[in-house]
Amino acid sequence: MDWKEVYEAQEKGVLKAQAGRCMDCGVPFCHQGCPLGNLIPEWNDLIWRDKGEEAMERLHATNNFPEFTGRLCPAPCEASCVLGINQPAVTIKQVEVSIVDQAFENGWVNPLPPARLSGKTVAVVGSGPAGLAVAQQLTRVGHTVAVYERDDKIGGLLRYGIPDFKMEKEHVDRRLEQMKAEGTRFRTGVAVGTDVTWEQLRRRYDAVVIATGATVPRDLPIPGRELEGVHFAMDYLVPANRVVAGETVENEINAAGKHVIILGGGDTGADCLGTAHRHQAASVTTLAIGKQPPAERASHQPWPTFPTLFEVASAHEEGGERTYLASTVEFVGENGKLTGVKVAETEFVDGKRLPKAGTERIIPADLVFLSLGFTGPEPAGITEQVSAEFDGRGNVARDGYYMTNTEGIFVAGDAGRGQSLIVWAIAEGRACAAAVDKFLMGSTILPAPVAPTDRAMAVL
Repeated sequence: MDWKEVYEAQEKGVLKAQAGRCMDCGVPFCHQGCPLGNLIPEWNDLIWRDKGEEAMERLHATNNFPEFTGRLCPAPCEASCVLGINQPAVTIKQVEVSIVDQAFENGWVNPLPPARLSGKTVAVVGSGPAGLAVAQQLTRVGHTVAVYERDDKIGGLLRYGIPDFKMEKEHVDRRLEQMKAEGTRFRTGVAVGTDVTWEQLRRRYDAVVIATGATVPRDLPIPGRELEGVHFAMDYLVPANRVVAGETVENEINAAGKHVIILGGGDTGADCLGTAHRHQAASVTTLAIGKQPPAERASHQPWPTFPTLFEVASAHEEGGERTYLASTVEFVGENGKLTGVKVAETEFVDGKRLPKAGTERIIPADLVFLSLGFTGPEPAGITEQVSAEFDGRGNVARDGYYMTNTEGIFVAGDAGRGQSLIVWAIAEGRACAAAVDKFLMGSTILPAPVAPTDRAMAVL
């Protein structure tokens, strides 16, 4: 019932045993599973040999923020582990977070300021994992980088979207202290597009990076959507995180004593579930329109692909009911307030998921949280002010070098990729930084782990 992280530190003997299970693979497929190209066998071997500081150096060679991925990433590396062919994979994610936590505790994580300044300036808009990765990489090669964030604190969804029981904010704060010591500058409370225009940034800086994320939530336009009590998930999570941080929030949505329904079975839905538990909701039900995923790999998702499996997060272990094949038909209410949700069984007709006639029922509800994913970045005047275009999926369009159709303006992370994983955000941030550095200086020494096209990978 508290807001502290639910995950306990791994006992050293168990951790060492897990690291020791990592084989000298002929082909370590964990590299294939990780967008960052983490040197997993190397730092596993170093942990097995009690060389924690060297393991930390190997970890940071490919990942700016292993304390974030070690807590929040779904670990596609583990799905690709060679041992996973016929036994449980190495607990790579647990080893990763243990390495970086030990490094911070022992004072091994130090600022890495540039040896000299390039004289070039870069504005990074958005302070989530992609924006922070871009900023840290470019600062370290000598560019003067300013990160713009519309909220009052840096971190994006890391700060206000992820509940403390999954990641306490001290992990964000201590990394920001390192970045400030390296020279990165932060501008909070600035909404780019209104407080300052994109064109103004373009004139003021040598390059601009859009890293605003994909924050437009997917709606559910069915009868009763306007009822009081139906909210987007982030409208619930953000104020809850602010309250935990000690802030005073007016009109906070609190689930205490209420019947809560969460639509959507992903990570955001699990975050709503854990938050509702801590608010002491009367009941919490999660509804998913599709089938319950299998507990083990399906035949069409063989190793080393990342399979769709039935996931049990810590929030699910704490309680609540999960219902699959549930199509939401209507939000019902009285006097403008939500009283329930009409659902029906899902049936598949010509490949489409439809509510099955005659199976409707009403589930009592005081609150509904829509956790249905995100459709793309907020426009924020990007097209009008600097003529940057959006693609057919609603993301900011870019070429193979992360640049938009407007020279000098780049895009990284979910803003260009669409809703994705934190590990992809950091990987794209690192690769975009390499592209920006090459644009500014003609060449770059920065690594580019991923790129929108193979051609860009070869050139960078």
